Amino acid sequence: MAHYRRAGDVPPKRHTQHRDGADRLYYEELMGEEGFSSDSSLLYHREIPSAIVDSQVWETPDAATTPNHPLKPRHLKLHELFPKDTWADTDAVTGRRLVLGNADVRLSYVAAAADSPLYRNATGDEIVYVESGTATVETVFGALEAKEGDYVVIPTSTTHRWLPTGDQPLRAYAIEATGHIAPPKRYLSRYGQFLENAPYCERDLHGPDEPLQAEGTDVEVLVKHRGPGGITGTKLTYARHPFDVVGWDGCLYPFTFSVHDFEPITGRVHQPPPVHQVFEGHNFVVCNFVPRKVDYHPLSIPVPYYHSNVDSDEVMFYCGGNYEARKGSGIGQGSVSVHPGGLAHGPQPGAYERSIGAEFFDELAVMVDTFRPLELGEGGVAAEDPGYAWTWAGRRLG
Repeated sequence: MAHYRRAGDVPPKRHTQHRDGADRLYYEELMGEEGFSSDSSLLYHREIPSAIVDSQVWETPDAATTPNHPLKPRHLKLHELFPKDTWADTDAVTGRRLVLGNADVRLSYVAAAADSPLYRNATGDEIVYVESGTATVETVFGALEAKEGDYVVIPTSTTHRWLPTGDQPLRAYAIEATGHIAPPKRYLSRYGQFLENAPYCERDLHGPDEPLQAEGTDVEVLVKHRGPGGITGTKLTYARHPFDVVGWDGCLYPFTFSVHDFEPITGRVHQPPPVHQVFEGHNFVVCNFVPRKVDYHPLSIPVPYYHSNVDSDEVMFYCGGNYEARKGSGIGQGSVSVHPGGLAHGPQPGAYERSIGAEFFDELAVMVDTFRPLELGEGGVAAEDPGYAWTWAGRRLG
């Protein structure tokens, strides 16, 4: 994130002495991407941020995947993964169930009412989309308030935890990269400012306003990181609470962005999915489809044309409204469709014709397109509707 933010108490000059009222030095931590050659922030701790007193193995949630073979489109019913009687004991970190994944990105889902442990993902950035519910996300930079429709963007190695609030569980769709996630480059000037033709801008991004300055000793943090054979986990115990930051500044920090602040780009005829793009990562993109006016050419067909994404898999998470192109397929709130490269896909039978004359679509969906094939996680296998692949032929074979 290229624009500067500052919170709490920082010195006038970086890498210089910064002391409290008792003349005690604060400890400066540089948190930066790509070595010392990309975005970074400086955080000022009361205690030494690297002081650990224990390190144990953490058994991370099941990350095994199964190939989509034989190849077919799939429908996954994510709400079935978390019955009501599981909410109270499930948290938004350790309770995630892997739905789809490849070497570049992992898609997980959770319905949680319990507070999560402190957590740090050292394998890549995370975007967590809040389908419903509310939460406070406490981070080493300060707290964020997350609500329905928010993307919560958490940079690599940001220590944080999820605290659900309100009467309903937090339903969250997690997009975990193995690299970094950013706004599309075409939305930005060469210096990093959002351009006038971008569908959102800096005013729509909400970062922490002040540090938390928590206290505590022997504080456990779950760390997901790279290890032998792939992704693994460690439980670190810190001598002092990592949320002891008195101030920070820079261009790297967690933030929220509401899908409702995305300004849709429309045209006389159907616009391709890149106009809906909101973020990009290595070998994948994230798009959102929001309520909008649709094509106004007198002969337009507002639903998508049939298309073959020859270089990518397309994953759609349906999280609000009525998605016109999927009517009659069994897809509803909380569904995920998987349309893999190698197959043509498009609207369900009848949707093409029904859309003629439509002026507005009331739909909300988050799409991830990947440029490597996706495999099914254990959550994806457990949530599958086996009849979906045959619905274009007017059948529901299981």
